[in-house]
Amino acid sequence: MGNVAIILRVMPESPDVDRDALQAAIRAVVPAQEIREEPIGFGLVALKTVVVVPDKAGAPDEVETALQNLEGVASAEIVESTLV
Repeated sequence: MGNVAIILRVMPESPDVDRDALQAAIRAVVPAQEIREEPIGFGLVALKTVVVVPDKAGAPDEVETALQNLEGVASAEIVESTLV
């Protein structure tokens, strides 16, 4: 069995959310390889997060759910995944 690379778009609740603190929270709950800021508009910035997890049933959904449950996150969605 290999690994799966997942790219997720994490949307903060508002432009006022501390992005540095949110990035730290993301890294605390999932094994984030990289986090990049993606401007959306009106001051809102999404965090594109790359996570590599074992290729097993439910792993991508577990990562998505963990990110959705963070304080300050409005939504987290998988935008791409691939085997590595």
